[in-house]
Amino acid sequence: MSSSKDADPTLGYLTRKDTEVKLPRPTRVKNKTPAPIQITAEQILREARERQEAEIRPPKQKITDSTELGEYRLRKRKEFEDLIRRVRWNVSVWIKYAQWEESQKDFARARSVWERALEVDYKNHTLWLKYAEVEMKNKFINHARNVWDRAVALLPRVDQLWYKYIHMEEMLGNVAGARQVFERWMKWMPDQQGWLSYIKFELRYNEIERAREIFERFVLCHPRVGAWIRYAKFEMKNGEVPRARAVYERAVDRLADDEEAELLFVAFAEFEERCKEAERARCIYKFALDHIPKGRAEDLYRKFVAFEKQYGDREGIEDAIVGKRRFQYEDEVRKNPLNYDSWFDYIRLEESVGNKERTREVYERAIANVPPAEEKRYWQRYIYLWINYALYEELDTGDMERTRDVYK
Repeated sequence: MSSSKDADPTLGYLTRKDTEVKLPRPTRVKNKTPAPIQITAEQILREARERQEAEIRPPKQKITDSTELGEYRLRKRKEFEDLIRRVRWNVSVWIKYAQWEESQKDFARARSVWERALEVDYKNHTLWLKYAEVEMKNKFINHARNVWDRAVALLPRVDQLWYKYIHMEEMLGNVAGARQVFERWMKWMPDQQGWLSYIKFELRYNEIERAREIFERFVLCHPRVGAWIRYAKFEMKNGEVPRARAVYERAVDRLADDEEAELLFVAFAEFEERCKEAERARCIYKFALDHIPKGRAEDLYRKFVAFEKQYGDREGIEDAIVGKRRFQYEDEVRKNPLNYDSWFDYIRLEESVGNKERTREVYERAIANVPPAEEKRYWQRYIYLWINYALYEELDTGDMERTRDVYK
């Protein structure tokens, strides 16, 4: 018997030569010098685009009789139905199907497709928007209202649905209907933009009193500084200065301890300034500087200094500048309470002002910051705080009992 190496291919055997796969031999580059004309990638792409053949489009079909039209519609519907069975979750397929039925003027079928799509995914607000737009475009107003009503009932947190519904009613001249939709929306306590849209709607029809009532509900729903300032500016714009002042005062009563209280006080003071009430504005600034923490009052100090330079006398300007420097020193000692040089500067400022209680308070706060280590270089400046404190009580205030207490 012959071996497999010498097998005859006619007998059904394969030889090793038959099973070998021959790879193409790599060609060697003979000339590696650059070509005289260089071609960029951009040129290659442009030439490929220019030489590209035109897209092959199917010829346009002209339907001449009702039988052919019926066959065409039946074929298209079958295609859409088959596609829906495969990708039922794909919203774009449903939209194309419904819009095709609309193009055939078969609105009953189109509505049926929209309703089937909503059964699949009623939470998709795009479906509701497209559905209502089709009804509006074809002037089926009551059908559109029905769609909007169901949409806002099922998806009340999608603001776009409310805006579109209101816009439709307003374009139809149904102001009462639009107001009713706004009232339904406000029961859901929307964000600030929703309330402001309602207010702008009433102002478009010169309903000042209605807008004022909405502002009252707005500041209760969103009790923030920005909402109150908007309310006060609304009253000021309508020439109601006492009402605007009352709004600011109510806001101060409720939000004096708020993180954004600085903005409220600045707006209130600027309001009084525009009303030529400089003394009122000064009182507001001083009240704010006493109540707002130093870390949040930077802009307030800057505004107060500018105000005093414009309206105040020399003493008022000096007080404002001292207040600003006091703010700077407070910031420094807050960042680094062991920086005794900052405490000395702060104490010197208070001594120059002459307020004994405030000076004592700063001394007490300074000596409370004991050096962290038992090293002379840390304690040297700290001991001078005590010496200066004792000398201040003895020489400046003349209070010997307090001086003894400090030495003890």
